Amino acid sequence: MSVRIGPHEFDQASYDAGADVLYLRSGPPEPAERTFATPEGHAVRYDENDRVIGITIVNAKMLSERDGTITVTVPDQIKASAEDLAALLA
Repeated sequence: MSVRIGPHEFDQASYDAGADVLYLRSGPPEPAERTFATPEGHAVRYDENDRVIGITIVNAKMLSERDGTITVTVPDQIKASAEDLAALLA
């Protein structure tokens, strides 16, 4: 299942319900050139061309239910609505 957050499209997703962590990845698995911790407490992974290849969203369901949206700074803020993520967080 694909999901779009801002301008970024992710074609791989897995959700750890016990930890409430959503893992999003674009394309085949590859090592990140660098990882950036966002002010919101999430992690954004970049490839060698500075393209976002993955995002780890901490407290995904809680934030989605509480706020109706999840904000991730990449470095500009992008948002995903609760509706966009509902199927992944079920």
